[in-house]
Amino acid sequence: MAYNFKEIMSKPERFAPGHRLCAGCGASIAVRNVLRALKEEDKAVIGNATGCLEVSSYMYPYTAYQDSYIHNAFENAGATIAGVETAYNVLKKKGKVKDNYKFITFGGDGGTYDIGLQSLSGAAERGHDFTYVCYDNGAYMNTGIQRSSATPMFADTTTTPVGSESNGKPQRRKDLAAIMAAHNIPYVAQTTFVQNFKDLHYKAERAIYTPGATFLNVLAPCPRGWRYNTEDIMEICRLAVETCYWPLFEVVEGRYLLNYEPKEKLPIEDFLRPQGRFKHLFKPGNEDLLVAFQEEVDRRWEELLARVDTSCRGVEK
Repeated sequence: MAYNFKEIMSKPERFAPGHRLCAGCGASIAVRNVLRALKEEDKAVIGNATGCLEVSSYMYPYTAYQDSYIHNAFENAGATIAGVETAYNVLKKKGKVKDNYKFITFGGDGGTYDIGLQSLSGAAERGHDFTYVCYDNGAYMNTGIQRSSATPMFADTTTTPVGSESNGKPQRRKDLAAIMAAHNIPYVAQTTFVQNFKDLHYKAERAIYTPGATFLNVLAPCPRGWRYNTEDIMEICRLAVETCYWPLFEVVEGRYLLNYEPKEKLPIEDFLRPQGRFKHLFKPGNEDLLVAFQEEVDRRWEELLARVDTSCRGVEK
């Protein structure tokens, strides 16, 4: 895809300013840039699982979306968008709808990794033509920063509090991108806010305009839950990629493609240190926790490399 940053950024906004999301919130950045991938002549139906994004971008009768918008319950975003896409196909076949519509659903990790997984899995398996975008902020942020299956190990949350009896969440983070790729859908990608959004723009356009069910997992940091300075969000995302905590890759028709490989992989401490949720890892006596976290990141990185087509490592769009 030819990439013209000025052209992409000059597109009319389809996610309006004036919403109630926090300063430094990754969810609003993800939505704004994903919707830029839509062609101006196309219309869209936007689904949105309950969560931070929903309560902050939609308060009846006001919405921040320029396109048709549906607020879903936590658990049924995939089913809702699948039903709307099916109805659209019927109406278009009957000649009752002339415009071209795209179907996009947003959900946080709580509504995607956990509560909404069965709905998303069913819609993907049936092959509906839609794009599901998970803005992964690593916890149930809207209801008080409770742990989810996307929360990284040792993170301090309100349901895995750090104290004399706990070092934070004991479990490993779920690999949702791999789970979605296992559905044999045509396109899955993992991305975040790096390279002037080039990676996100490219993958959003490819996902939206690939026929069938597609999935984007977007690392979308949360300043309140992660406890970083709001102006540091882009640096946090860069460190997530450079430490290989959050690799950039695609799965196209089952073929893994690595989009970026750091020339010098940074230690995971560089990603963890700016985040208050991990400050306990840097206290004397917790060195073994940092070692365990690094081992987990290294294991996942090596597993990804083993899946990747060797001719497509370090691919640049």
